[in-house]
Amino acid sequence: MKEQKITPPNKTLSLPPELAQKIKLFEIHSRRLIVRGFAGEYRSVFRGQGMEFDEVRPYTPGDDVRLIDWNVSARTGELYIKKHIEEREQTVLLVVDLSKSGDFTTTNRTKREIAAEICCILGFAAATNNDRVGLLLFTDQVEKYVPPQKGLKHALRIVRDLLLTEPVSPKTSISSALNYLNQILRRPAVVFLVSDFLDKDFARALKITSHRHEIVAIELADLREKSLPKVGLIEVIDSETGENLLLDSSSKLFQENFQCIIEEERVFLKKLFAQLSIDYVKLTTNEPYEASLRKLFATRSRRLIK
Repeated sequence: MKEQKITPPNKTLSLPPELAQKIKLFEIHSRRLIVRGFAGEYRSVFRGQGMEFDEVRPYTPGDDVRLIDWNVSARTGELYIKKHIEEREQTVLLVVDLSKSGDFTTTNRTKREIAAEICCILGFAAATNNDRVGLLLFTDQVEKYVPPQKGLKHALRIVRDLLLTEPVSPKTSISSALNYLNQILRRPAVVFLVSDFLDKDFARALKITSHRHEIVAIELADLREKSLPKVGLIEVIDSETGENLLLDSSSKLFQENFQCIIEEERVFLKKLFAQLSIDYVKLTTNEPYEASLRKLFATRSRRLIK
């Protein structure tokens, strides 16, 4: 895999006024949600596990004998105890699809802009919870990786990078992103996978990642991608491949085949996420997303209680 540039967290960039204003609006909106209890809802369903095993070290007089690692001690012939670290905070990684299909919209907001807003909210909630937040931007390659750090300033930096990064490739490979993620994250993390999931052959990579990390899938969609109007012959362009297609949208056979494909994709995703116990929510460009996020958290909370 091509080596990716990892930008230092404290690198400063001058922003265009329009982008700076957009980030400021995202910040204001995120803070309002946090004030209205969103951060508490986040904390209730994404919390650390208390203590985490770190390593073993030689036993010294006065150590708690209950912490002795008898397996290691038996192998070495000397006493070793388990060393733990506090796990009050956790690592959150925002994995965001920047492929060209994210720029498509039939409303005043693109899927990419909604992804940035969602990540701003999640980043602020995680930072308020004292969690470390990182960012992984991908197409069919990893475009940028920002290592997890704490703090509201870092959360804002992540939103800036998400809006400012111009991807090299227009295509999508969720598998490439997940494989990279598994290489760089050694300890379990909460992974928010934000994509329109217009991709194939990523089920195996998703399964491997779900065994190591806790994944929340956020699907972004535009209604026009799921339903074409009957307006006769239309020319469409695949934004990721550049391929031009001439379609007869008034054809009954075309409409039936189109809906069949859409339904198969929907069933595949829901079945895959259910099999891997991955929490999942679908957001569209024409609807507010706040209620859907809260519903996701509520559903997750009920599942954790069972």
